Amino acid sequence: MATTYTAIAEVTLGSAAANIEFTSIPQTFTDLVLKISARNASTGGVGIRCQLRFNGAANDNNLSFRRLYGDGSSTGSDTGSTGHVAWMPDGSATANGFSNIEVYIPNYAGSTNKSFSADGVMENNATQAYMGLFADLWSDTSAITSIKIFAENGQNLVQHSSATLYGIKNS
Repeated sequence: MATTYTAIAEVTLGSAAANIEFTSIPQTFTDLVLKISARNASTGGVGIRCQLRFNGAANDNNLSFRRLYGDGSSTGSDTGSTGHVAWMPDGSATANGFSNIEVYIPNYAGSTNKSFSADGVMENNATQAYMGLFADLWSDTSAITSIKIFAENGQNLVQHSSATLYGIKNS
């Protein structure tokens, strides 16, 4: 069987905004792929966690992750209880650099807990820059009907941050 990708929606910010959100996701595909290129408006660090929430959730309840990462000088692994899928550069990182993130969500319309994976890199022309592989779990049996992308610190995503949501079907 051949796998086909269909673009469901694309958002490119014309000005800074708190998040990018996809709503009314059709339930007609097998899996979802989300491609993100983002930068955060805050300063004082180098990278900020890029996070996801599903179906309008107000908090990170029912979300967890396991990650493998490198930051330019060390590597490691750890776990957490958020929808962390990668890092995005902030205002202290190299000017005009954005993250490159891909999130794969299998069986998003099914009635079981939703596992998803992500890989991402944060551009920065300095010693510290982040890259990571993530295994995430949303412990909820609801079908995913909306996805919100945001920075963990609540600061805006900058102009030109973008995301594209694809549906995958086996044909």
